Amino acid sequence: RLPSVKSVALLLWDKAKDFIERAFTVIFLATIVIWFLQSFDARLNVVTSSEQSLLAIIGRWLAPIFAPLGFADWRCATALISGFTAKEAVVSTLAVLLGTNVANLSSALGSVFNPITAVSFLVFTLLYTPCVAAVATIRRELGSAVKTIGVVIMQCSVAWLTAFVIYNVIRVIV
Repeated sequence: RLPSVKSVALLLWDKAKDFIERAFTVIFLATIVIWFLQSFDARLNVVTSSEQSLLAIIGRWLAPIFAPLGFADWRCATALISGFTAKEAVVSTLAVLLGTNVANLSSALGSVFNPITAVSFLVFTLLYTPCVAAVATIRRELGSAVKTIGVVIMQCSVAWLTAFVIYNVIRVIV
């Protein structure tokens, strides 16, 4: 016997509502954390420039990891951190850190990227861990924080290795 349209619709609504409630909570908390890291320095003073923020400090600490990929700039690492809340945040964070708006971002990106490093950055961005809501869903499905951390590490490793290979292959070809 086939299920009725009404029962399928109710089931879909229930699942969608559950996901939206959980995703909203996780994304909201992640946004607060990113806001805090962008707004305060190590002494918890409000920053006047993004370069002095806790997020920039973390970005500077992580930047050397991306040197073999061609983009060791702290602003790139910082954008990738904020991209953990949502991949779309990478673009807006780069715009803020480069002191421009999204409409003029393409001209400002020339100071950070050349064509080869831009490809490497894009590959890494596409492959690294999806947004925090997806990670929360992975956590719920796996039922283990340790396994979830393993998945996140694996995704970041695959992204790093792929971007590394692409960056070096393009450098050899060009």
